[in-house]
Amino acid sequence: MENLIEKIHETLNIIRQNTKEEYPVGIILGTGLGGLVKEIEIDHEIDYADLPHFPLSTVESHKGKLIFGTIGNKKVVAMQGRFHYYEGYSMKQITYPVRVMKFLGVKTLLVSNACGGMNPHFKRGDIMLMTDHINLLGDNPLIGKNIDELGPRFPDMSEPYDKELIKFAEDVALENKIKIQKGVYVAVPGPNLETRAEYRFLRATGADVVGMSTIPENIVANHMGMKVLGISIITDECFPDSLKPVDVNEIIATAMNAEPKMTLIMKEVVKRI
Repeated sequence: MENLIEKIHETLNIIRQNTKEEYPVGIILGTGLGGLVKEIEIDHEIDYADLPHFPLSTVESHKGKLIFGTIGNKKVVAMQGRFHYYEGYSMKQITYPVRVMKFLGVKTLLVSNACGGMNPHFKRGDIMLMTDHINLLGDNPLIGKNIDELGPRFPDMSEPYDKELIKFAEDVALENKIKIQKGVYVAVPGPNLETRAEYRFLRATGADVVGMSTIPENIVANHMGMKVLGISIITDECFPDSLKPVDVNEIIATAMNAEPKMTLIMKEVVKRI
């Protein structure tokens, strides 16, 4: 990713042929969680394949489009499909769209994901607001020469998920009688699911749920001064003593069943920003 600023501007040149608007809110939609797009009054759509330097999603449930439009009275740009470390992409490739979003005016980033629940108080189908995270991906998108124009060499991560945005989400959930959890997300490389011993280890680190995404995007968003809200849908219960084989189709189905509640929360939070 040499000449990163040049690459970003090459991508922006294509986007600006479609829209000149500024977009203060960015959204990244995870596995089985593309339904929020239906709540966007869409002005423009661009396939990732048409954007220079954008990776292409290889996960079947990820559409691979950049959506531009409005929720309420807020201009939003949404990634319908994200990229993962297990697809073979570098951390800088995974987070490249977040860099582009910043140049489109994004100040607040909403990120969703599907994850496995390890906290025994969490159940399949629950929604969790991310309060913190643990990076066990074995890599970091900020490794290498820092570009001061993008952010500081040593960005602070004492509040990776914005407390005010979490409060907005809690208020929306309460008003709409939606049960939510709050907790710590740990990211691992994948793509295999974890062993019993690994789940015990991950729970011992202080994590409530485990997934394979989100943290790289969060790190880069914080590097660039964005506020972040992270929302997880717990698609399977990862309790070592009662662990059963998991069907990926069931995981996606659980995510889609819980999606309307998550979509409502995200839509209403955007309106309150």
